Amino acid sequence: MRADLSKRLVPDELWELVAPLLPSFAARPQGGGTAPRDERAVFTAVAYILTSGCAWWRYLPESFGVSPATAHRRFSVWTEAGLWRRRHPAVLDELGVRGELDWSSVIVDAASVRAKKGGSLTGPNPVDRGKKGSKLHVLSEGQGLPLVVAVSGANLHDIQASKPLILRIPAVRSRRGPSRSRPVKVRADKAYYSAEHLRWLRGRHLVPRIARPGIESGERLGRHRWESERSIAWLFGYRRLTVRYERRGSHFIAFLGLAAALTCYKRFAKLTT
Repeated sequence: MRADLSKRLVPDELWELVAPLLPSFAARPQGGGTAPRDERAVFTAVAYILTSGCAWWRYLPESFGVSPATAHRRFSVWTEAGLWRRRHPAVLDELGVRGELDWSSVIVDAASVRAKKGGSLTGPNPVDRGKKGSKLHVLSEGQGLPLVVAVSGANLHDIQASKPLILRIPAVRSRRGPSRSRPVKVRADKAYYSAEHLRWLRGRHLVPRIARPGIESGERLGRHRWESERSIAWLFGYRRLTVRYERRGSHFIAFLGLAAALTCYKRFAKLTT
């Protein structure tokens, strides 16, 4: 593998954040399993699959020094160990202590993708002639950096994902010391409007800024809409997310979590260069 590609996919600073979170290796009961000689190479191979959009693990270039079977197996092990769920908050903490997260509001949005093989967390996509698809749900902070991501079937109504996203906002370290997990406002388009949803938000001391169907055209959200659209665009820049090839929903969520972490890391990297 070319050194410049490796450094670009997984810089030293990123690896320093990831390495402590990796689970310890355990040999398979049936034998034959050996710990990878270079877990960084495996992690870089996973980042390559995500970034390039490579549809099949068997197409992983030999230059990575890791077999496709090894890369996929370790990806599965790391997914089951919850690596991606821990890694994203770890990067958010680094941004939080530098005061780089905008807690004045959060923005909720969603986007659908086609699921080539079906599988868990898929459903008929109402905007794609009922073909199997998944929906990516994203809650981003005021600048568009993703705080929480989730996956559902494409037929799930957006509003049904809103509460779980808000409840899963992580406690992020702040520059002043105490962790923070509560924004001031919640912004969303009219797909997230309901009287019950507004009451629920206000009951949690959150100020709803949600367009009302038939009353507001959505232009009121327009000043802030670009942050949400930018967040989705950043995630779809990781080509493996634009079409779902995984039968296991947990694997697709893992790729989405890794993409969210890498998106936030890019902001962190700009601060340290």
